[in-house]
This record gives sequence, structure tokens and C-alpha cells, in this order.
Amino acid sequence: MERRKTRRVRRAAGAAVALALLFAGAATVASARGDGDGAGAGDTRVPGASSADAGFARDMAVHHQQAVEMSFIVRDRTDDEDVRRLAYDIANTQANQRGMLLGWLDLWELPKVAPGGEQPMAWMADTGGHEHGGTDTGETEHGGHGSGGSEAGSGADGALMAGMASRSELARLDRLDGEQAEVFFLQLMTDHHKGGVAMAEACASLCSVPAEQRLARGMVEGQQSELGLMRDMLAERKAEPRP
Repeated sequence: MERRKTRRVRRAAGAAVALALLFAGAATVASARGDGDGAGAGDTRVPGASSADAGFARDMAVHHQQAVEMSFIVRDRTDDEDVRRLAYDIANTQANQRGMLLGWLDLWELPKVAPGGEQPMAWMADTGGHEHGGTDTGETEHGGHGSGGSEAGSGADGALMAGMASRSELARLDRLDGEQAEVFFLQLMTDHHKGGVAMAEACASLCSVPAEQRLARGMVEGQQSELGLMRDMLAERKAEPRP
């Protein structure tokens, strides 16, 4: 009974975030149309479907969705106010950013699924220092593979995307309670943020739309700050990030 109640609460919270995404996306489209350095309706600089701008928007939207999902899971699994506050902040920030990314894809009239079976993170191939998201196979103990809800490619235990948790890891998080759930969440989210920072740094270098570059740089700054916070929170619990 309690389990069903918890899942009802999670669904209600998810619906609230979905509504926030709708408004965020609408606001983004409206602001982008009036932004002189963005890609407006008649702007010849609207990126193509295989561009870094479109690839980043698609992939990071998927990446962010999993962060929101993990945040809601851990809020149901612990009473620790610090962890719950962090989860709330991550869920709200990344839900709003996801709305912006999807809003841009709508504005550019581009698909939210990679064209022609293109692998996740293929748009990062020109960065040199960043690995392609589709080069690994299978699940590793470090949670480097994607969630079951991704539209972009899939492996045996989820989609391949830098830092994303596998389906089995999400299921494990949903089974844990208390400090065990807190530690595993912080470890998973640390991996997730590291992957997100690499993707955002790549967009800052490769994307051509100034508004998207600014968003990417803001993601790098915000997630690096949260990485330091999560490292400290793990240390308080006699744990550390995974190798």
C-alpha cells in the first residue's frame, strides 16, 4: 500500500515537472524569436539536423531527463534534507534546461530523434578530447550507460550516453533506503554530471548558436559546482565517487 502511495506521489511530481517543461519551452521559443544573436524564424543560421547545435539539444534533453528521474527516486527513498534539497535543485534546474533545449528544436523545426540512426554524441566527434558515446558495449559497474527512456540508441541495459545510469542501476536505486540510497544517488549523479560537463564543454566549442553556447557554459559552471558539493556529501557518509 505504502509503495503504491509513493509511486502516486512520484507520478504527481513528474506531472508537475512536465508542466514546467511546457511553459519553459514556450518561453524559450518566444525569447529566441526576438533574440538578435539567436536563431530566429527567418534566420539563415538555423542549424541543420546533424549539427552540433541540434545534436547537443537532443542528447542533453535525454541526459537531463534521467537526472530528473533519479532526483525524484531519491526524494522518495530518504528523509535527509540535504540530499532531498540537492535532488530538488537538480530536478528543477535540469527540467527547465530541458524545456529550453526542446524548445529550440521546435523553433528550428528539427526532429527530437537523431536522423538516419546517428549514434548518440556523434556530434562530439570533432572535439578530439571527448569520447564518442557509442563506443562502449554492455553495462559496466561504473554506470556509464544510458537510461531505458532514451530515444537515442540502446545497449543491453539502456542507451549509451556519457555518465548515464543503466536501467538496472535505476532499479537498484529504487530499492535502496536511507543512507544507502543517498550514497548510490550521489555516486550515480556524480557520474552523470561528469558526462554532462563533457557534453556541455563540447557544445561550447562546437555549437554555432550563441544562446545555446551560453546555456552550455552555464551548465558546465553549475554542474562543476554540484560535483564539489556531492564529493563533500559523499565524504560525510564515509564514501567517495566511483572510479
